Amino acid sequence: MPDPRKLLDDLHHRQALAEQGGGPDRVAQQHKKGKLTARERLDLLLDEGSFVELDRFVTHRSTDFGLEQQVFPGDGVVTGSGRIDGRLVYVFSQDFTVFGGSLSEAHAEKICKIMDLAQRNGAPVIGLNDSGGARIQEGVVSLGGYADIFLRNTLASGVIPQISAVLGPCAGGAVYSPAITDFIFMVRGVSYMFVTGPNVVKTVTHEEVSFDELGGADTHGGVSGVAHFVHDSEPECIQAIRELVGFLPLNNLDQPPERSSADRADRRDEALLDLIPDSANKPYDMHDVIGRVVDDGAFLEVQRGHADNILVGFARLGGSPVGLVANQPAVLAGVLDINASIKAGRFIRFCDCFNLPVVTFVDVPGFLPGVAQEHGGIIKHGAKLLYAYCEATVPKLTVITRKAYGGAYDVMSSKHIRGDVNLAWPSAEIAVMGPKGAVEILFKDEIARADDSAAATARLIDEYTEKFAHPYAAAERGYIDDVIDPRDTRPRLIEALRTLRGKRDRNPPKKHGNIPL
Repeated sequence: MPDPRKLLDDLHHRQALAEQGGGPDRVAQQHKKGKLTARERLDLLLDEGSFVELDRFVTHRSTDFGLEQQVFPGDGVVTGSGRIDGRLVYVFSQDFTVFGGSLSEAHAEKICKIMDLAQRNGAPVIGLNDSGGARIQEGVVSLGGYADIFLRNTLASGVIPQISAVLGPCAGGAVYSPAITDFIFMVRGVSYMFVTGPNVVKTVTHEEVSFDELGGADTHGGVSGVAHFVHDSEPECIQAIRELVGFLPLNNLDQPPERSSADRADRRDEALLDLIPDSANKPYDMHDVIGRVVDDGAFLEVQRGHADNILVGFARLGGSPVGLVANQPAVLAGVLDINASIKAGRFIRFCDCFNLPVVTFVDVPGFLPGVAQEHGGIIKHGAKLLYAYCEATVPKLTVITRKAYGGAYDVMSSKHIRGDVNLAWPSAEIAVMGPKGAVEILFKDEIARADDSAAATARLIDEYTEKFAHPYAAAERGYIDDVIDPRDTRPRLIEALRTLRGKRDRNPPKKHGNIPL
């Protein structure tokens, strides 16, 4: 019988080979680019000592193009499970030092295995992507590996949270796995995502564009909205993933994690009285409202820098995680447009998947007019936001701080689309349109006949404002549950959340709806 110690020596040797990736020279090249290795990233992501690796000895099975001479244990991806704040997650981390992190049949099988385990055991999947794409030497087999992953992404959607960090190149078909996941993180100067690279773009369309301009972190964080979070460094990015996971349940049958807070549930904030300007046309920053209402002023904003006329993100109220959606009067007056509708619609659907109550702060003058918006499909895209609110069965709380005009009033979690608790500040203006526009339509002839049309218009606007531009007509009909002192916003929301803990609401039985895509 072999000596057990020699067997252990052999095991440790094989483990060491797996842990060195592509070898010291390639690790040095990775560091020279300002990038961490696959295992260094996992060390930062997971609780110390919690990582349990799977499939460290897996190798590719290809013999074409001399690949049989290049065999590395693990085959370019590190997979397994670990803990974040003591809670189970499954992870894969692509290793660019081995074949450029390219995806082979064996590489894909490793990722699929941990995705299957995650869905079976009800835990999030976090993918750290750093790959040159499909391994060309394996041909269609590597493409099949991508499709196997895409299928699992789709089937796991709404069942377990899926988080992608793009920490290097991500091109061609490889982009579609992160795209199906719930959140994408990118790092400036390190991350790139595109379907076709700059060289192909130049050949086909004759456009000259850099990697960064075409698919860098700021491009996808701002222009395209593909990325949800953009950071300056890998450690900052990975710490942000840990923070995000802290708001999320492990799966769709789990409840979001509660945390104690020293911020009193009955805290009133005097500053809320003075945040709304005297003039309805003056902007203010909705971040100030959110920061004074949520626990400890902490708001994890999602897609900051993209469609900033609407704010979405996570916070806690009385220790309970909630999803926040808020019009932003400081940007385009808080109007709803195509990008804002898509941004908020998808966020609301995520919250509904994972039992996160949705709290909405409303100050919206309507939908953005214009040829570009109409031709771009604002009808279809605006309907996505409406559909998401209508479909959601989680607790929905709404606070109207100022304007709620026209169809945008209906869309922004109104009582009519199953808003559970709808509150308004005394400064709320709930009407079909603003006073000026309404007067110009209703009193067009009277203004035309007046000796002083400007004075007549001003008088009629004042009369209309006094009669309609307030929350009480809606409150009289029960569309608003209460008009509240702004200082009471936090305690009223926390109490409403407590009353809605046992909410039971179901949509009609169906395979799935047909959201206007």
